[in-house]
Amino acid sequence: MNHLTRTILCAAWVAVPGIGAAQNLDLNVSGGSDDLRSELKDAMSLYALVDAEDATPQALIAAAQADYARIVAALYGGGRFSPTVSITVDGREAAGISPFEAPQSINTILIEVDPGPRFRYGRAEIAPLAEGTEIPPEFRTGERAGTAPIRDAVSAGVTGWRTVGHAKARLEDQQIVADHPNRELDVRLRLAPGPQLRFGDVVVTGNDRVRRTRIREIAGLPQGEVFDPQEIADAERRLRDTGVFSSVAVSEADTPNTDGTLDLALQVAEQKPRRFGFGAEVSTQEGGKVSAFWLHRNLFQGAERLRVEGEVSGIGTDTDEMDYALTLTYGRPATFTPDTEFYLTAGIERLNEPGFTSNQASVIAGLSHRFSDQLTASFGLGYRYLDTEDAFGEREFQLLLATFGATYDTRNNSLNPSSGYYLSATSTPFLGLDETENGIRVTSDARAYFGFGAEDRFVLAGRAQIGSVWGPSLEDTVPDYLFYSGGGGTVRGVPYQSLGVTLDNDAFTGGQSFAAVSAELRAKVRDNIGLVGFYDAGMITEESGFGGDSDWHAGAGFGLRYNTGIGPIRVDIATPVTGDGAGKDYELYIGIGQAF
Repeated sequence: MNHLTRTILCAAWVAVPGIGAAQNLDLNVSGGSDDLRSELKDAMSLYALVDAEDATPQALIAAAQADYARIVAALYGGGRFSPTVSITVDGREAAGISPFEAPQSINTILIEVDPGPRFRYGRAEIAPLAEGTEIPPEFRTGERAGTAPIRDAVSAGVTGWRTVGHAKARLEDQQIVADHPNRELDVRLRLAPGPQLRFGDVVVTGNDRVRRTRIREIAGLPQGEVFDPQEIADAERRLRDTGVFSSVAVSEADTPNTDGTLDLALQVAEQKPRRFGFGAEVSTQEGGKVSAFWLHRNLFQGAERLRVEGEVSGIGTDTDEMDYALTLTYGRPATFTPDTEFYLTAGIERLNEPGFTSNQASVIAGLSHRFSDQLTASFGLGYRYLDTEDAFGEREFQLLLATFGATYDTRNNSLNPSSGYYLSATSTPFLGLDETENGIRVTSDARAYFGFGAEDRFVLAGRAQIGSVWGPSLEDTVPDYLFYSGGGGTVRGVPYQSLGVTLDNDAFTGGQSFAAVSAELRAKVRDNIGLVGFYDAGMITEESGFGGDSDWHAGAGFGLRYNTGIGPIRVDIATPVTGDGAGKDYELYIGIGQAF
């Protein structure tokens, strides 16, 4: 016990000088491994200061004196609770050198450390605990002792109480005793849960253009309900997701109110309300695509978004005409519930696809709801008008439609995932007007990612897509509700939308059912350079539910990835592995983000 007391006192007041003109800085660790030596060097300030050109003897002595505590703290963290530390400056113990008596120059600083043996927990007790609290398994009798498991145990205990409403739970008392003969550390921790509290007033500050009432609505903090730290995290996330604020922070009052409520301070900083941007992609078959948008983040001072986007694609292809689209999207967060957004989308579009051309206009309004960090769903009602020309001639279509969609996403990164999976499904029942037939179109997309090797150096990625349209005949189906395969997003290496249905008169159109699979092996060769090998296959059938005539094709290739702060730049080259062009024809794809 006396040994431990001396060590703690030593760590509190002893210090090491700096080197100014020091020629040598040596660290000797008795019986220590290279890893321990490296860990101690990282903990010390002397090693960083000694290389500085302007380091003075006074600064080096101050750093050396502070390094006593840093070394002891690092050793305690590793479960060594009986160390001895000596730091000498030209033969004098640094702890005994007054800052006012620093030498004019320093030649040698010697650090000698005897780390001592590792300790284990003799006792590891923490109480009281809220029901369901899980203490880290490292904090148990017989486990290797260290300061980190103690901190983690306290954090878990306090968090457990806060989760059930005890916002001011804290560590009330701790008894930590080192038993040196038995090399054990006895730890007893006592928590003070405090009273269960309810959410009180929310005071909003920092807003400039966004109304405070709307900020409270979006945050969704349930005033009067039992305190829950997850509600605070959700409120911050909701406000950040609007894109209106550059920073969001919720802080708790130091003292609860007498009525058992706890007030919160919600501080925000707003971004500039307007923004514009542009993007570009290119492939040898689909040609170039350029897009630009203008965004207003706070249209009516309630964090409403208005986005106007234009796109031109098919640039540089063999066809005479390009595709054009102009879309207007309005979004209002916190409609009906804090996690529900109202959206309204209207657009006009000119499409020149291999199987058809169309001029169309559409409008759709609906709600999108976030059920959890992984699950979102949406519902909408809309109208579409199309003037088309395809294998069946020139026609007009008018539809009233409903849209249902759901997405479940556990990927660790949406642009460059190495783990998790992504599942999405859509269902679009439609009611035809005039001569347009009724029906339903469904699609699904499933992706999975498995990283392996050191730091997930390799990633195996897979994707499966299916879709089908029921109700109308092939001839009476809206042309862009039919399915095609080929090109980026389906099968790389084959011409864009080259697989469909060939009619008896040799005319080409899409099919009523579609399936595709893709597999990629991604490898990181340097910090920001990666290589990818991939294989894609797709199938189209003439009738709903994969009935009727069918055909399939496949492509394979490799790619280069250059990782940037916003996602990898993707360059892929692919060739067909079926048909006459196998190994002869090649397609190039360039974009941002992984292929899927």
